[in-house]
Amino acid sequence: MNEAFQKDCLEILADKVKRGEMSRRRFTQLAAMLLAGAPLAFRAGGALAQEKQLVFVNWGGDAVTAYDKAYGQPFQQEAGVTVKQDGSGPTEGAITAQFKSGAPSWDIVDADPFSAITLGKQDMMEKIDYAVVDKGKMRPGFGWDYAASSYFFSYVIAYDSEKYGDNPPKSMADFFDVTTFPGKRSLYKWGSAMWEAALLGDGVAPEQLYPLDLKRAHDKIAAFKENVIAYWGGGSESQSLLLDGEASMALVWSTRASLIEQDSGGRIKFIWDQGLLSPGAMAVIKGNPGGRDTAMKFIASAQDPQKQLVMFDMLGQGPANPAADALIPEEKKRLNPVDPANMSKQIPLDMEWYAENYGPALDEYTKIISA
Repeated sequence: MNEAFQKDCLEILADKVKRGEMSRRRFTQLAAMLLAGAPLAFRAGGALAQEKQLVFVNWGGDAVTAYDKAYGQPFQQEAGVTVKQDGSGPTEGAITAQFKSGAPSWDIVDADPFSAITLGKQDMMEKIDYAVVDKGKMRPGFGWDYAASSYFFSYVIAYDSEKYGDNPPKSMADFFDVTTFPGKRSLYKWGSAMWEAALLGDGVAPEQLYPLDLKRAHDKIAAFKENVIAYWGGGSESQSLLLDGEASMALVWSTRASLIEQDSGGRIKFIWDQGLLSPGAMAVIKGNPGGRDTAMKFIASAQDPQKQLVMFDMLGQGPANPAADALIPEEKKRLNPVDPANMSKQIPLDMEWYAENYGPALDEYTKIISA
């Protein structure tokens, strides 16, 4: 789930250069950092192996720069520990391979919480030490045994305001109502949040969503197929479908929704109502070379609201520490998925449910949308 989202964040950041929102000089500096830093992340042997260091694995590209600026460089100054950024992508399979090698070269990963939960139950991940990592600096309910929340994004309804005038959609029921709100739709190819959206659209109350009734959700999605113009797999695809007018409504990432609104001159709008809130997290591979204690100290240092503000500014990620909300400028609060005014309208995805059910649910979902 996070792999595709993170790649989209990077694409958005790169677009800032094209828009003139980042200077060419700054871009050159960042590019140099990437070129210089990427190879180092893989040098587990030789002289670098003697350094006191951690390897932080994220989804690559500009995330390398963002995580280094927000968390890596400050931690080096605070703790004297070098944090090498590895952008090769911490998929569940890659994390498993690292652990099973018997000598992992990775320390901390930017993981889907449900993946960390699944692998933790197989004794591949360290338990988060909440004597070091402060649960008081997390939003309630977003600290798990094997993962500590570090950011948020949402799946939200984006729509063409010119088509719906003074009667815009206000709920998932409206999204699935093509009589009152005619036009083609677009859904996410990889299933996450689509089950919840279908059930909400079918009349299930938010507080009664979990455990998800997958048969009911899949029946709703199957019956709705003729109204879906495309199932998008990346944020740029969802953006094109809306900007080009192929879809009148789509369920898209909140980070991409704000960009679509900007690029359309306000024609494409989005709502937080019944948005589906998704957390990202940091997790530690068992037997990590940099040491469990140092890794926990790094995660704790990343709870600093000022550092999380850097991630919001660079990648559009909602901060995990609620103290960061007040630091976001007033004009940007509406873009923060976890701003109190926005978060209160949404439903968080249940990571424990995803840990138990995501694989089989995705297989069935894929069969339905591919048929």
